[in-house]
Amino acid sequence: MRNSSSLLFEMPLSKEENLLKRFEEIHDYIYSHDGLSPQQTLEEFVKILFVKLYDEQSGDGVFVISEQEREHLNAGRSSNGFIERVGRLFSSTKSQYEEVFEVDDRIRLSSNALGFIVEKLQDISLVESASDAKGLAFQKFLSRHEKGDRGQYFTPEPVVDFCVKIIQPQKNETVIDPACGSGGFLLSSLKHFRKIDPDADMSMIVESQLFGLDISRSATRIARMKLLLETGGTPNIFCCNALDSLETIQETMGRNDGFDVILTNPPFGAKISDDSLLSRFEMGHKWSCDKGRYYRTKTTHNSQTAEILFIERSLQLLRPGGRMAIVLPNGNFDNPSLSYLRAYIKDQADILAVVRLPQETFIPYGTGVKTSLLFLEKKTQSRHCPQSVFFATISKLGYQGNKNGTPVYKKDKYGSPVEDKDGQLIRDEDFSTICREYADYRNGSISEAASSFSMDYSRLNGRFDYDYYSPEHRRFFGGLDESNSVRLGDICTIVKDKSAVLKNQEALVEYVELSDINTHSFEIINSTPFPVHELPSRASYEIRTGDILTAIAGNSVGTRKHATALVTKDYDGCICTNGFRIFRNVKIDPYYFLFFLKSEVFLKQMYMLRTGAAIPNVSDTDLANVRIYMTTGEKIEEISNAMKKSFDLRVLSRRITDQISL
Repeated sequence: MRNSSSLLFEMPLSKEENLLKRFEEIHDYIYSHDGLSPQQTLEEFVKILFVKLYDEQSGDGVFVISEQEREHLNAGRSSNGFIERVGRLFSSTKSQYEEVFEVDDRIRLSSNALGFIVEKLQDISLVESASDAKGLAFQKFLSRHEKGDRGQYFTPEPVVDFCVKIIQPQKNETVIDPACGSGGFLLSSLKHFRKIDPDADMSMIVESQLFGLDISRSATRIARMKLLLETGGTPNIFCCNALDSLETIQETMGRNDGFDVILTNPPFGAKISDDSLLSRFEMGHKWSCDKGRYYRTKTTHNSQTAEILFIERSLQLLRPGGRMAIVLPNGNFDNPSLSYLRAYIKDQADILAVVRLPQETFIPYGTGVKTSLLFLEKKTQSRHCPQSVFFATISKLGYQGNKNGTPVYKKDKYGSPVEDKDGQLIRDEDFSTICREYADYRNGSISEAASSFSMDYSRLNGRFDYDYYSPEHRRFFGGLDESNSVRLGDICTIVKDKSAVLKNQEALVEYVELSDINTHSFEIINSTPFPVHELPSRASYEIRTGDILTAIAGNSVGTRKHATALVTKDYDGCICTNGFRIFRNVKIDPYYFLFFLKSEVFLKQMYMLRTGAAIPNVSDTDLANVRIYMTTGEKIEEISNAMKKSFDLRVLSRRITDQISL
């Protein structure tokens, strides 16, 4: 076997397609031979990439396997020299990259797999390939495999690039992602810096302007590898919890003066219940409202979602005048219980833009949560409140909402794919259009387009969602005369108290669900018997003959399939789900009221008032404020008589069919 000095040689560069092919071969070999999960396979591969990179940078040239060593491994014989050599190299690599590896980290690969990888990589120069287009092979490979079993490290590239284009980091500005995952926002920012200043030293930008934090060591390894391969500069990627004390975070990064730009997609839904952590955050406390103004109480929440704490931490890390783009579940934009959060955000920052994403955005990456993008600028003492705010909606992502995120390309009127001037297929997406419309809006040349609009900032009340402020809704309600309307809460009693019957666990009741309503005929068509102790937890209200019930929860709320029904004597005393609200003691003609609850005017209001990222719902407060428009007395009587006649005919129809016999 050659000694280490004789192992050093000039490594010819592989072409990009061959490089990518080798990476895929390595990944497939590890996955099929060593019994590791896809994510474990990627983690082991990234470890070896660091070892290879260190070997090149140190100039040792010992990342090789001889033909004899490979033959021994293939024959099932030991090759201690090779294994020990790579082991020593890995120990040196860990010392070089202390912030990437734990002291007790080891390579969890079989000898055969390790030999296969070294053989595939030994004639490739990572250092050289990182400086040109060959480095794209690394990005394609990592983006293909980095999402893991639950998509926990991945934000779709079109969303990442869109955020960067809207925020437009400027030369010499610092950028941080406090939940950086595998570094998508940081890499996109780097490419943006390269575009605006092609002559800039990219390694210096990585070392002085880009920062990332993540609690996952696997994620930070991948993020560091991406930036290392792109520039060779030492990345400021730290494995730590961004929700630790602010002083600890600032000390870790060596920066106390804040950042110019924050780009982030925090973890969704995870509940934080550590009281010592919650007590450090404004959003960790409960808030109260007095005459429209919110104030923090001394009581902490039992738990708080991680993304809400990340909003506060991000604003803390942002310098005054700094800008932020953050991906959030839609509930943060419209949920009534989170009004205090939106009040806090408006107090700390100006809202630049809100962009709604389609539900399928994150489906290829493990979740179907409905999300939107929030763009902010942290307040300064001298800056005045903006005059307007920009809203937009994305319909076309450029990929399908399936598990593979299959690309979707534009087609001409004949159904043939459309190519750009370089002969490349063009993705069918809205991000580029919204970027142009936002630029026009910032230049003062556009206020409304097909998928975007602007609105006076003073009209931004307790909600931030696109649907609530859409021009369609504003035009519709702007054309209605409020003098001829009444509040729903003023013309009936809205029943929302649980039935006393539910206290008797052995009682037998009939239960009515949303699906038990014929939405076309305003009728309950079914009920199901249950002993109280077997009822679903949502079973709540007792209905009476003459009550009117309407849906306030579910995807059909505010649509043509919205469930509304008149309670007949057949269903008197039934228990219904809390997905309904019951209207009792109606002060206007009940048949006209029933008809109005299926009208476009009512449905549009309900749809506009929907909140919630998972299951849409309308709050009791908003429901009570729905406007019931009153027409002339003659028209009300005409509608009421027609409604009564239709119910009488249905009763007659059932009576006739019941009398039929063989």
